[in-house]
Amino acid sequence: MAEPLRRHDLVRVDPAAWAAWRADRPDLGDVPHLEDWANLGLPLIVRRRVPGETGDAVPLGLPLPPADGKRRIRLALPVSALSPAPVVTLAEAAIHAPAAWGAALDALTALGRRHGLVPRPFGSLLWQAVTGLTYLSATSDLDLLWRCTAPVPVGLLDGIAAVAETAPMGIDGEILLPDGAGLHWRELRDAPEDGSVLAKSLDRLLLRPVAGLRGPGAA
Repeated sequence: MAEPLRRHDLVRVDPAAWAAWRADRPDLGDVPHLEDWANLGLPLIVRRRVPGETGDAVPLGLPLPPADGKRRIRLALPVSALSPAPVVTLAEAAIHAPAAWGAALDALTALGRRHGLVPRPFGSLLWQAVTGLTYLSATSDLDLLWRCTAPVPVGLLDGIAAVAETAPMGIDGEILLPDGAGLHWRELRDAPEDGSVLAKSLDRLLLRPVAGLRGPGAA
């Protein structure tokens, strides 16, 4: 791969590598959907390394649909077995969302456009869009990534909050900085200027000072 992988990136797995991993995990033999996952070209998502994981293998995740236990399967595979999967935008995924979400999704897409950004879903909406399986329920939240440079426009954060006030679902997600750090949008919005926010990256969690992360900008 030309660029290093970061949390939330989608990748496809070489079917032979998938079969080899499956052979090493007989405990997952009866888990639904796994056998044909790679052959169907379905993606995995890059996740944060957990304590004890070392080496060059890429940490990956595969969440199963709620009807199949909502299990989250962790694995790690060499980068040579992976290829980038297409990025899915919120506008593209919107057709898979409940009809009641429509106005809020349109508002978020328009908000991104005003700031030169393209919001991307992760979580249940993403997985429903890329697999065709049922991940969304009546209690699902919307998880979004906003890839930004710092300082993040205050108007963007306030704009997300304004949509969240009237949306029929919770709106969660992260501001994703160029260095791969993910900051919860509401924590960044609400933190005092002399405070700090939790930043998640592929290899670590750390607190980052708010100073310099937020900037001006109209909603």
